[in-house]
Amino acid sequence: MPYDSNKHELEILDFWNKNNIFEKSVNQRPENKPFVFYDGPPFATGLPHYGHIVPGTIKDAMPRYKTMHGFRVERRWGWDCHGLPIENIVEKELDLPGKKEIEEYGIDKFNEACRSKVFTYADEWAKIMPRLGRWVDMKNDYKTMDKEYMESVWWVFSELWKKGFVYEGKKPMHICPRCATPLSNFEVTQGYKDVKDMSVTAKFKIHDTWDKIQVDGPLYMLAWTTTPWTLPGNVLLAVGENIDYAMVKHEDEYYIVAKELIMQVFEEKEYEVVEQIKGSDLVGITYESLFPYFTNLEGAENAFRVVTADFVTTEDGTGIVHLAPAFGTDDYEVFKKEGVPFIQHVTIDGRFIDEVKDFAGQEVKQKDDHMATDIEIVKWLAHNGKLFSKKKYEHSYPHCWRCDTPLLNYATSSWFIEVTKIKDQLLKNNEKINWVPEHIKEGRFGQWLEGVRDWAVSRNRYWGTPLPVWRCSSMSSEPASAMLRTGKQETRNNCEHIVVIGSVEELERYSNQHIDDLHKHFVDKVTFPCEKCGEEMKRVEEVFDCWFESGSMPYGQMHYPFENKEKFEKQFPADFIAEGADQTRGWFYTLHVLATALTTGDNPSIPKNKSTSAFQNVVVNGIVLAEDGKKMSKRLKNYPDPMDLVEKYGADALRLYILNSPVVVAESLNFSETGVREVYNKVCNTLWNVVSFYEMFEEEKTRRKKQETNLNPDHILDKWILAKLQLLICDVTKGMEEYKFTDASRPIQDFVLELSQWYVRRSRDRFKHGSEEDKQAAVTTLRHVLLELSKVMAPFTPFIAEKIWQTVNSKQGSVSSVHLEMWPEVDDNLISDKVISDKVISDKVISDMEVARKVVERVLSLRKEHGLKIRQPLLFVSSNYRFDPEIQKIIVEEVNVKEIKNIDNLTGKFPSLVEDRKDNFHILLNTEITPELKQEGLMREVVRAINQIRKEKKLSREHKVVVEYKTDDEELKDVLSAFADEIKMQVLADKLVEGEAGEDINLDGHSMSIVITKV
Repeated sequence: MPYDSNKHELEILDFWNKNNIFEKSVNQRPENKPFVFYDGPPFATGLPHYGHIVPGTIKDAMPRYKTMHGFRVERRWGWDCHGLPIENIVEKELDLPGKKEIEEYGIDKFNEACRSKVFTYADEWAKIMPRLGRWVDMKNDYKTMDKEYMESVWWVFSELWKKGFVYEGKKPMHICPRCATPLSNFEVTQGYKDVKDMSVTAKFKIHDTWDKIQVDGPLYMLAWTTTPWTLPGNVLLAVGENIDYAMVKHEDEYYIVAKELIMQVFEEKEYEVVEQIKGSDLVGITYESLFPYFTNLEGAENAFRVVTADFVTTEDGTGIVHLAPAFGTDDYEVFKKEGVPFIQHVTIDGRFIDEVKDFAGQEVKQKDDHMATDIEIVKWLAHNGKLFSKKKYEHSYPHCWRCDTPLLNYATSSWFIEVTKIKDQLLKNNEKINWVPEHIKEGRFGQWLEGVRDWAVSRNRYWGTPLPVWRCSSMSSEPASAMLRTGKQETRNNCEHIVVIGSVEELERYSNQHIDDLHKHFVDKVTFPCEKCGEEMKRVEEVFDCWFESGSMPYGQMHYPFENKEKFEKQFPADFIAEGADQTRGWFYTLHVLATALTTGDNPSIPKNKSTSAFQNVVVNGIVLAEDGKKMSKRLKNYPDPMDLVEKYGADALRLYILNSPVVVAESLNFSETGVREVYNKVCNTLWNVVSFYEMFEEEKTRRKKQETNLNPDHILDKWILAKLQLLICDVTKGMEEYKFTDASRPIQDFVLELSQWYVRRSRDRFKHGSEEDKQAAVTTLRHVLLELSKVMAPFTPFIAEKIWQTVNSKQGSVSSVHLEMWPEVDDNLISDKVISDKVISDKVISDMEVARKVVERVLSLRKEHGLKIRQPLLFVSSNYRFDPEIQKIIVEEVNVKEIKNIDNLTGKFPSLVEDRKDNFHILLNTEITPELKQEGLMREVVRAINQIRKEKKLSREHKVVVEYKTDDEELKDVLSAFADEIKMQVLADKLVEGEAGEDINLDGHSMSIVITKV
């Protein structure tokens, strides 16, 4: 019967639950020997998918392995509860399209609605994770929305504030207009898409006052932009100081453009180059504002002129760059230097302000039609004679990683962690981390650290941990209209007092109020007098980036430093974490930054002798794609549901398929159901057949009441499989100690196949017909192998490992669990001619058996090539390799020859020799079939036919039979007579007699009929 994985796994799951095996696996290990694992918290707003299952399998296998090495591995589940994923769900359900509608609805009601949606699928997670074999404490889970967790987040921020790593600043950042909040730079990298967009070359008319060159028509500077919606905010044009420019005449108008780009700009148009000009000569030229909206602003007299900038190139465009200070880092830096008005003509929710009269209220980048507004801008330019050319082009553009809205590069205020201050320490700490795969350290992660920028940690949202910053109300900023006029942020008086709260107790002390909940709609009501001027201290409006909360997970899950202080400090940093490659710029990064900041300096917030990251070993997985290499899509249904696969083939097959794949070394996996089925067949089903085989002979031995023999292998096959087992233990241990899951798991499948297809198959006659002593030795060896193998497989395939352990151990009256056992050690006594160096085993029995199997493979190939069935005995095979007599016997039986001869001086003596000369092996096979050999081959065909009928009648080894036959074939009669005893033994028959006609069979041209009767 095939292995019923779903049935058995559900039984094992029930056994674990009833006997608290997971809890025992933790509690039975000493508290003073911890292995610390951090689990990144997922959202429960969707069901688990392959993106969770892959790292989840890695996260489960290593703690199981370390537990078997005697470590106490506490595994606490966590939930990511805050942020835009929850908010977006509530916005849709309540039909709240933007911030305005949310605030009209009520932040308190909105946040409580968010709270109610956090655990939408939590029950399903609680069912699916255990069904996949994942052991983790989901009852004692931590939640980022818990008061205790949020308090630890406050503590982290307050410590960074004390260290001088926090500042409030205004910078161009990517914002999501839909969510009306900035994103951190690593969030932006997660949402790039290739899109078709509109580019524009606009005509900026130079004032007549420029008299360096006389022309007889209007003169324009041409500037190219890929964001036409920013043109109404233009205040300057930038040129390269040392770039050569040209004045070009076209249809009675004159244009200034970089000399190198003339052909690219004018394309098929007719033109004449009139003059060459150096970029430095263009500085100071003034031009007419492209749009009429902001010409009367205070300071506008200093705007609409040409400046130089070192970022201007001739790689594309026109060599002239239009600058809108509110919408680009380079633009903003020039604005600060040149003292021009700060024009922010777009609101943070991505709409033109009222002053942009022709487009007021329009979204500049509509989610469903991102070119719509740019097209309207182009039409306006064309209508007003200010459009030179337009063109569609394809480029990579950032989108919100949560709501998929096109992002805007937008100058706005935010609270920053000054990560650049600790860049060198971040790089040093990264050197101490063991990254798997190793190239991530200097590659994806290391390069990200090399280009590190300050981290914007505040979000203009609602459902999140509020920034614990209280500011004197006299310090509030002037309205946006004043900034639009002056570009300055001013305060009403000189009081700039700020208090950053680091604990609930501290806030209660300041406010003289009891604090039950730290969410925005509660703490925004908490005020207290300013210590300096007596005015009211109010909390700033922002909440934390949810990545700051995730990066605070080591402290939040233990409510550090308010609880578990000694335990946390002894166990920090973590020994092991694992997540996908995208987390190199997400969770891995935020963990690294916060831990480094908290442990850096003369007075570290976490008492450590030296600065450290939050983790010592990290395994990075890749992404799972559909079988055709495309992204998995629910809409396209191009991938199998993981739980359907578990029901078909079991969680073990899915787990081992994942751990054997390139996805565990940060590469992509084109997921294939066929691959999972193959693992089920080759490992789970094959191994269960071995267990069933063992049970059959174990029961026989038990009935005969024979005592268990000691493991003292004498037979060559026992020696071989036990040596192979030691090699397996060595290989898997080495792979796991290096956190290389493919290196650790792949040898398991090879071993299972060798156990089944070589050891058990070659030992069948020993089990069936061997001496009592040899049978006992074989059963004892197989029992030992199965028990040790179940331990080795336990971290990878926990269900079938447990099933084997329970099945084999039940014969000894044990009810323990394999997952409570210690990891097997290599037994030197089971290795012959051993050399153990750097955990590498060399064994002569293994190497000799490998050669023997190659010889067998070549001989079987020669048989096939010359049409000789394996059941047909041959006289001999000869080889240039000298084999141990026991191995010679195995080869003789496997290839069905009478003997192995030395190859010397055989050529020419036997006319029927055929040869194989591959891989330094010289093999000769005698293909002559004598009458005696032919008879023996026919006998084996008879045995095969009778055993096939036994199988069809579902007769087991316990069922003795009487075989009656009838045939007119004299040659067949001679065989049945001459080999009667051999046939009876092979088919478990009491009698072999001539009788009446029965089931007709054909044996390679010989006909007979057989009747089998159970005794």
